[in-house]
Amino acid sequence: MLIHVELLKKSSLTLAFEEPADRFPGLREMARNGECEFTSPIRVRLRAARIQEIVEIEGIVQAAMRVTCGRCLMPFIYPLETEFALTYTGDRPGMPEAAEPEAKEMDASDVGLIYFQGEEIDLTEGIQEQVILSFPLRPLCREDCKGLCVRCGTDLNQARCRCAPLSAESPFAALSQLKPD
Repeated sequence: MLIHVELLKKSSLTLAFEEPADRFPGLREMARNGECEFTSPIRVRLRAARIQEIVEIEGIVQAAMRVTCGRCLMPFIYPLETEFALTYTGDRPGMPEAAEPEAKEMDASDVGLIYFQGEEIDLTEGIQEQVILSFPLRPLCREDCKGLCVRCGTDLNQARCRCAPLSAESPFAALSQLKPD
């Protein structure tokens, strides 16, 4: 997943490629830890353009993964699709004149730039980061998933449980008796 900067001198570049998820170290670690199982390769469509020493890359990342629902604990396929924009630079950004002598020097990451060396940009880290950032914190098999009964563990999407309703012995139960004027 390399972009040769030399190809961007005359015009922008449009690319589409797919890579297996285990080619990305962070995604391989997620699968090894049991957080998900990638069921499709990572697909990327992007457009890269160069403006002097800045390379702008915009695109879409797609993948499919098997994850466990956060409510009912059933595995399901989660389709991931996210747009991204990355900005690379071959030069270190200049420091504006500081008004204060103790001002710290900025580096590329402080201004949202990703520094690269040489004539190639490796997109592995940037693409991996986009997939990880788009990973759901609490995946749901569907929006209206009812989950499991907290007492007997019955999947409430499949059947009703026979547990008695919870009693109103909560410290907040008194609030249900309040009537607004």
